[in-house]
Amino acid sequence: MAKRVVICIGTRKGFFVAEAASSRKKFELRGPFGPGVAVYSTLVDTRGTPRIFASSCSPWFGMKMLVSKDMGHTFKETKSAPAFPKDDGRALANVWALETGPGKREIWAGVEPAALFRSPDGGDTWEMMPGISNHPHARKWQPGAGGMCMHTVVRDGKRVHLGISTGGHYISEDGGETFAPSNTGVGAGFAPDPYPEFGQCVHKIARHPDAPGRLYMQNHGGWAEWGGPGGPRPDIGVLRSDDHGKSWRSIAKGLPSDFGFPIVVHPDDPDTVYVVPLVPMTRTCPDAAPAVWRSTNGGESWKPLKRGLPKKDAFFTVQRDAMTIDDLRDPALYLGTTTGQLWIGREGGEQWEPLFDSLPPIHCVKVGVIE
Repeated sequence: MAKRVVICIGTRKGFFVAEAASSRKKFELRGPFGPGVAVYSTLVDTRGTPRIFASSCSPWFGMKMLVSKDMGHTFKETKSAPAFPKDDGRALANVWALETGPGKREIWAGVEPAALFRSPDGGDTWEMMPGISNHPHARKWQPGAGGMCMHTVVRDGKRVHLGISTGGHYISEDGGETFAPSNTGVGAGFAPDPYPEFGQCVHKIARHPDAPGRLYMQNHGGWAEWGGPGGPRPDIGVLRSDDHGKSWRSIAKGLPSDFGFPIVVHPDDPDTVYVVPLVPMTRTCPDAAPAVWRSTNGGESWKPLKRGLPKKDAFFTVQRDAMTIDDLRDPALYLGTTTGQLWIGREGGEQWEPLFDSLPPIHCVKVGVIE
């Protein structure tokens, strides 16, 4: 069977699926599913029979998990959704991350308020993972502008990396049983202590399986001119680790801003990484001229990719999960905006064009290649 490209698009008003042949010449749009309800996380699970998952969190009717087994033509609710125990005192506000787990049908969910859940059976039943959900730091974390969310779950064998806003980076060495903060070199611009043990506002973490120990982080930057307690903190927003997240160093030099949300690694090259710099105060692109910035040497230098993107007067934000890349022979990037455009960056981001220009505000974009 020929390969098909499936793009999952979570928006403020529901969930959309776009599908095309591997040539990516024309995409067919389906949806919205769960209409009118915000979707912040999706997952294309290609293990066995391909399945597409999407969160659907209604402020009136609560949390639901949607699943499709027919390439996103139809969706149904799973039998349950993540939920805190009745005596916990916390109430689920959102699901920010969906990732595959080690079991054949296992999926993991990072939620708000920050906690981690697992389902062994494809989303029908859920259990809270206490090693991080009941961590001694958990009741000390504070919400960022987007909420107190666990938005990044990166599995690397027995190692599990979590990104929490505003909790920082936590790591497990035993498959998720226990966790410890690991934020050496990760700055916090809004605290008197510029490098606390935990409490940083991490925005996203990414890795590549061919570079053991290598991790990239988009942190909450934009504090180079801070004049408050602790003084300025330049270049704390884009970071790299080469020791499995035990320590981090800045790779922000050369970028127009170290503030941003997504960070994406090329599927064939662990040295090629992409970010979308934003102006910290407005969360829009510098000079209102969007560009995706690419490094081909692990963050030592950067180049803007903007051919086809608006040259001026473009005031949108790209949220933490709204940029991704496929794994075809000539990978394409996909970029969703808060003004409802979905862009494709062909040739690894060299040439951009809009796929759809009038969707609801886009929260997340995931892509899968399915046979």
